[in-house]
Amino acid sequence: MRTGKEPTTARSPLRMRLWLSLWGLAWAVFGVTAFAVNGRTGWAVACGVLLALILADLCVVVYRLRRGTQPGGPGPERKENP
Repeated sequence: MRTGKEPTTARSPLRMRLWLSLWGLAWAVFGVTAFAVNGRTGWAVACGVLLALILADLCVVVYRLRRGTQPGGPGPERKENP
């Protein structure tokens, strides 16, 4: 049941978050590699921390996509009121 003015063709933000995470993953790996090769240890560590955060986010997104739950939407344990 729709209660607001949301569009009927609204799409999940999880797919966009998945692609942005993959894009960020590629850049973070490149950053870690490039900075480590050039001897910039501090920047390499910063990119490594960013890489860890991106991987955690990617795991959450893949888990939610496989489970079929959307943020803010009715999940398996929540039911909409009739």
